[in-house]
Order: sequence, then structure tokens, then C-alpha cells
Amino acid sequence: MRFTGNAFFRIFGLLLPMAVSNTVLFAAESDSIKSLSIHEVTVTEKQRTAEVRSSAPLQILTAKQIGKLNVLQVSDAVKYFSGVTVKDYGGIGGLKTVSVRSLGAGHTAVSYDGVSLTDCQTGQIDIGRFSLDNVDMLSLSNGQSDNIFQPARLFASAAVLNIRTLTPQFEGNKTVNGKVSFKGGSFAMVNPSAWLQYKISRKLAAAVSAEWLSANGRYPYKLHYGAAGDSVSNEKRKNSDVENFRLEGALYATFSPKESAYLKVYYYQSERGLPGGTIFYNEKAFTSQRMWDHTFFAQGHYEKDFSQVLSFQSSVKLNQGYLHYLDTAYLNSIGRQESVFRQNEYYGSLSLLYKAFEKLSFSFSADGFVNTLDARYESGPATDEFPHPVRYNLLSVAAAKYVSEHLLATASILSTVVKETVEKGDAAANRDRLSPYLSFTYKPFASKDLRFRAFYKNIFRLPTFNDLYYSRVGNTNLKPENTDQLNMGVTYSLSAGQWLPLLNVTVDAYRNNVKDKIVAMPTKNLFVWSMVNLGKVEITGVDVTAESGLKISRKLGLALGGTCTYLRALDVTDPAGSSYRHQIPYTPRVSGSGKLAVETPWVDVAYSMLWSGHRYAGYQNYAVNRLAGYSDHSISVSKEFIIRNKLLNVSIEALNIMNENYAIVKSFPMPGRSFRATVSYRF
Repeated sequence: MRFTGNAFFRIFGLLLPMAVSNTVLFAAESDSIKSLSIHEVTVTEKQRTAEVRSSAPLQILTAKQIGKLNVLQVSDAVKYFSGVTVKDYGGIGGLKTVSVRSLGAGHTAVSYDGVSLTDCQTGQIDIGRFSLDNVDMLSLSNGQSDNIFQPARLFASAAVLNIRTLTPQFEGNKTVNGKVSFKGGSFAMVNPSAWLQYKISRKLAAAVSAEWLSANGRYPYKLHYGAAGDSVSNEKRKNSDVENFRLEGALYATFSPKESAYLKVYYYQSERGLPGGTIFYNEKAFTSQRMWDHTFFAQGHYEKDFSQVLSFQSSVKLNQGYLHYLDTAYLNSIGRQESVFRQNEYYGSLSLLYKAFEKLSFSFSADGFVNTLDARYESGPATDEFPHPVRYNLLSVAAAKYVSEHLLATASILSTVVKETVEKGDAAANRDRLSPYLSFTYKPFASKDLRFRAFYKNIFRLPTFNDLYYSRVGNTNLKPENTDQLNMGVTYSLSAGQWLPLLNVTVDAYRNNVKDKIVAMPTKNLFVWSMVNLGKVEITGVDVTAESGLKISRKLGLALGGTCTYLRALDVTDPAGSSYRHQIPYTPRVSGSGKLAVETPWVDVAYSMLWSGHRYAGYQNYAVNRLAGYSDHSISVSKEFIIRNKLLNVSIEALNIMNENYAIVKSFPMPGRSFRATVSYRF
């Protein structure tokens, strides 16, 4: 992998010292707490009420809740958010992308400690590569957060998935915190991990986290074949092995209560087999494709309160990605297909927050970043036809927020300016757009935590480099996908004493209209496709979430929750088309999740469940394209031991306990019943 060290130091020299403070990923101001600080702080004890106080739908999973869900990766946990579809290609190493309210993965930004993750090649972030071992919180915002003091890039998408990692916290005279864990399970899974936090001085702390995962992925499944699909054979998944390694290091500085920073370095590498679709009598297709990828980024953030009315923050990031794809069974003159992609991003952000009055504040953010992509294809005689695109981006946002006892309202206008150049061929058109946003939540009764909320947002996504330039498929004349989002909802929160410390309920109805949807269409044959703007999609849905905690006795407690989504995502492109007003692919009409945790003095038991109605694998809702609905049930038993003030935790999990044979993506079966055990020691 090629690292441009000079560029790295140039971009970091612009805005050092860099760091990310504990700026919250959402804004939810308490009715009873009036902070003199300018920051939009979420008090830990009030964390769960943020979901009902937000003017746009917000869902949160804390580290404790994640621990009760029988999940291994971020992609597993995200499935428990309402309105979310995770396209999962099966197994630990399979690609996993997230779509919120059927808008597609390209419309969902993924933020890592307050700075966006990017993939300019595909526009999709593989959230299966992110471990939960060092994650403190996951949150999902539809539209955008109520926090107006954040980088402009977090305003520039239809939804934002925030991943917040652990930051050093030291109690008393402690100077070291750490955790060592080992997971092992079915399909030869081995997963050791560790993290360590060290207090260097009163103002400075360091953290490091590392993880290695290996699995052969040879899980059994049932293959249906024949004209009616009524013939069945028992098979084992092949070429689905994975081995990856993650290493993170961070330096945190707290110069004063009003000034803080951090600098983080992240490295990830993996090698995996790509098992392909399960096609009967096509054994070779299961074993011929491999993929290697490496990701490196360094990011930092600095934040300072100049006074009670003025704050400043800045961020920088260098991101480098490498992807190597190989198919040794490709039918061409050299007997293989091989591609290597290298992408880079150089990013900087500045933000100001001004609290003009007690209830009214304003912010301005400006982000500038440059994306590059280099590629080498080898499927015949060596040629260098790739255009080597470079994209220059400038995002700027002006936002306002009003907060009173009964009303919270936010508004923003995002300006996007994009210029694109290429070394060869024709570049895509330059873009200049304005995107408005408006939201509010109203609490009519002082004594009841009942709120009504609504938001409107117009946003778009640019075509990716693959859409524009990939081999013979790209189309440089593509327009951005344009999306209008409208949401109306009601939220309610109740605390009824010790026996019912928490009850949160949210109901949201929404309508999304997508225009100029980018789709792939065949041209002269099925091997040569073209990307075109053809699609129009109408999305109408309802999301319901509920969460409660019950204290049955002094030693016995219950935590339970669930989500339910009803979603109609219809193709309305062409009234004469065969798919007109048909549900778009891989979007279930109904889906949901449930969770239940029982805490006792002896052991803790957790149960979690995912369910989905039928979906369609093609644009036409014909029986041949229908994928059956499914439910996935998992259970775990854990016990925590205190040894010399250190915590030893042992847990055993049974996943998909009903051994249901299902696929989220057609011909990519998910694992059946499996088991996992974890031993962790925290000090």
C-alpha cells in the first residue's frame, strides 16, 4: 500500500493540534437542566430520553445494550434499529451495507468518532468490518441530528450512523484501564481482542485497541434447485473464509474544561474468500474469487470554548484505501480477472457556534476534501484506460437552533460545490447545489413527556467513481440522485417510580421521494451494462419503537424492547413498465426486532430476535423473485465474577437457535444454528 507521507503532514499542519472532544452525536437538551456551557451536552443519566426529545428520529444502542444483543460486529447491532435494512451477503466475512428507510447505502453516512468514513469508489461503507469490542455507543439519526455544532459533512446525507468508541475514563487514582477478551465459536471462529487506556498526566491520556479474527466460514445450508425449487440438497459454504486484523491508537488531551483534542490512527486489513451465489452444479464459482483490502486513516479534532457564547472546532483526516480483487476462473484469454484500486482522501473542517441569546444559537461549518482513485484492470492485454479521477468538494452549512421549555426547532441550509477532473477521457459535470432542512418538536404539556415532531429535508447523493468511470459500465453524464424526506411523529416517555424506571415509545410516519435514481441497465448484451438515471421511487412507511425497564425486586430486573417497520417502497419510474408500482428489490413490507434481558444475582440471560416479511430479489414482484420471510432467534447466558476488584465475564451464545435456513440476499445463505463463547477480563 502506498502512503503519501508529505501530504499527510501538510494536511495535519493546517489545523493542529487536532482532537475530538466528547462532543455528543446528538442534541437533546433537558427541560430541567440549564447549562451555562455553550455545548449541547447529553447527561449520561438522561441518555435514553434523547430518543424521545429529538426533533428527528434518533435511535441509540449503548455498550451495555449491545452486550445483550448476541452480536459480533457493528452490522449485527444495526439490524436492531427500526427502518434499517442491512444487505448481508452471509457469514462473518460477507459484505454488509446499511440502507435506512430504503434510500440505499449511498444515502447513509457513517461517522467514526465524529468524522465521516468514506469510500469514493462505491459510496458504500462495509459496516461488517467494524468490531464492537471498543464501541461505547451506536446511534442512528434520520434526516440529521439536532446538534448544529458539527462538521458540514454530517449534514450532507439522508441519515447518519454514528460509531462512538471508548474514551479514557479514570476513577480515583487509577492510571490504567484495560480489557482482554477471547471469542471462539462455530466454523472455526477465533477472535482475540484487547484495549488499554493509560493516563499519562492530568491532561493527557492514550488508548490502544487491537483485534484479530479468523474463521473458515464453512457453514451448512440447504440448496433448493429444480424447475420448482422443490429439490433440496445439504451443502456447505465454500470459499467463505476470512482473516482480518484491526489496530487503533489514540492520544487524548484535555487542556482545560473548555479546551480538548484528540488524534486517532486506524489500520485494518483483511483477506477473504468471495463465495459467490449458490448455483447448483457450479462448484467452481464458489472457490475462485478472493479479495484483499487495507484501510488506513488518521483523524483529529480540536475544540475550544472562547467564551460562554462562542465555540470553535476543527477536524482533519487522511484516508487511504487499497482493494485487490482476483478471480482465477474468469473465462478470458489469460484465464483470470484481476483489479487493484487505490483511493485517497484529504479532508479538513472548521465550525463555529454562536449562542446569540439564551434560547437561540447559530452555527457555521465549512468542509473541504479531495478524493482520488487509481485503478489497474488485468483481464487481457495490459492497458491503462482508467481515467484517474480527482474530485474537489466544498461543503458549507449555516444552521440555527431554538430551544425553549416546550419547543425545539432547527433549520439549516447546505451548500455543495463539486469540481471533477480526469487524466483521460471526459470528466463528470461540476455540481453546485443548495439543500434545506427544517425540524421541530413540540411538548404541549408541562407535566407529561409527550411530544410531536416533524422534519423536512432535501438532499442528494453524487454518483460514485464506479458509477461514472468503471470500465465499460460508467456514465459521466449521470445526475445526482435527489431525495425529499418528510417525517411526522409522536414520542412519549414515562418513569413510574422504582418498579418502572423507564418506558419510551416513538411512532413516526414518513414519505421519501427519490428522483433520478441511478440504476444499471443492460445494453448490447448481458455482459455490458450502463449506469443511467431512470428511477423514481416513492417510499411510505411507519416506524414504531418501544423500550422499557422493569424492576421486579431488589435483585431481579428486566429490560425489554422492540421495533416494527411497515414500508412501501414502490418503483414509479414508468407507468408502462413491468415493475411499475412494484416493491423495489430487497425491501420487506414488514420487519422488526425484539430483545429481552433478565438480570439475576446468579446469571444474566438475554434473548434477541430479528424478523422480516418476504422480499423480492428483482424489480418485478413475481413469484420467481420472491424471497420467503424469516425470523432469527438467539439467546445468551452470562456471568460476571469480581476478582480483586477486577471483572471476569463468561458468556455462551446460541445463534439462530431455530436453525432457520434463510437468505437476506438471494443465493447468499446465512448461517444456521451456531454457538459462540466469550471470556473477558477487565481491569
